Amino acid sequence: MVVRVIESGEKIVTTADLIEELKQNSKVDYCGAMFTFEGFVRGKEENMNLKKLVLSTPDKEKTKAEIEKIVENAKIKYNVPEISVVHYIGEFNTGDLLFLVAVLGYHRDESYDALKEVIESVKFDVEFKKEEISEEGTKIILAGG
Repeated sequence: MVVRVIESGEKIVTTADLIEELKQNSKVDYCGAMFTFEGFVRGKEENMNLKKLVLSTPDKEKTKAEIEKIVENAKIKYNVPEISVVHYIGEFNTGDLLFLVAVLGYHRDESYDALKEVIESVKFDVEFKKEEISEEGTKIILAGG
């Protein structure tokens, strides 16, 4: 399992990096599926033109541990050999990557289900503060915790 919480400005990890790491897994020859997800900063929403987004968490190590628990639970529940997650925190512009997930699995159904569960659990169960700074003002969204 590879889980990273990376601050903006640190080394960028891409989906291609996660795929290459998963291909090194000792069980890759038994696998027939790999799913990935890239979450990035949306520039427009109804009645809002985003200038930048600030994503923070009160405790980076606790956040990493919470994501690791989500990943471990999904690996067990869906019987997938590996899941990698990267979540960025800091200040971002539209189009910047925020959240990457890659799942290596034996079959597509459980691999896809594991991917969806990790995405939704991290979004709703991990404590993040998102500040959307736009021409119309700042909107604060709290999640998890």
